[in-house]
Amino acid sequence: MSDHTLANGFFDAAISLLQQVRDAAGEDIAAAGGLVADTIEEGGRIFAFGAGHSSLPAQDVVYRAGGLAVMNLLTVPGAVGVDVRPATLGSALERVDGLASAVLDTGPLREGDLLFVISLSGRNALPVEMASHARSLGIKVVGVTSVAYAHETTSRHSSGTFLKDHCDVVLDSGIPVGDAELTTDGVPAPFAPASTVITSALMQAVVATAAGELVSRGIEPPLLRSGNVDGGLAWNDTVMERYADRIFYR
Repeated sequence: MSDHTLANGFFDAAISLLQQVRDAAGEDIAAAGGLVADTIEEGGRIFAFGAGHSSLPAQDVVYRAGGLAVMNLLTVPGAVGVDVRPATLGSALERVDGLASAVLDTGPLREGDLLFVISLSGRNALPVEMASHARSLGIKVVGVTSVAYAHETTSRHSSGTFLKDHCDVVLDSGIPVGDAELTTDGVPAPFAPASTVITSALMQAVVATAAGELVSRGIEPPLLRSGNVDGGLAWNDTVMERYADRIFYR
């Protein structure tokens, strides 16, 4: 198969998955957007967490043009990305019981806040505990995961549960187990993962929904503009000043 055909194959697979999640997750996206709007209206704070590559969709909604200024990244040292050595440390930390509780108990989240927990498999201890402990603290949780893993794999948390079991709203990315869309002769393993594309799209769909919901309630969404257009930086300074008590990345 030619390189061009493989590239087209990936685009086709990603487009198909986007269409599937658009058609299947509409009500859940609306519910998650409603929670975001509720939290902003009620003065709460919003955080997003993901470990490893699941951190990328979380980072995608934090401090960016066209995004909500009040979206914050919840970090777990060593687990957020592949900027640690060895890179496998992050994967190991995902399987450590007690780590998520320690982060939540010493971090900024409090009752009335909203937490997005992003985990493709939803099977490791860190995201499961992050969601379950957050809810015990009175924090609303939106889980972004592939529910297929709960049917085709086993949990790595001591409870035997998955992320999906500890959420107020579940956004199912519909990513097949293994997260690789292509195969071809001569390549010994499946390749071309699409989870980042789909999960980021889900997160942005929630942000868009929340913005519309806020407007319907007569509330101006706290949106940031690009700092690379005239007036953008001044606009952002005003928004950040207005919502300074809910922004943790400054």
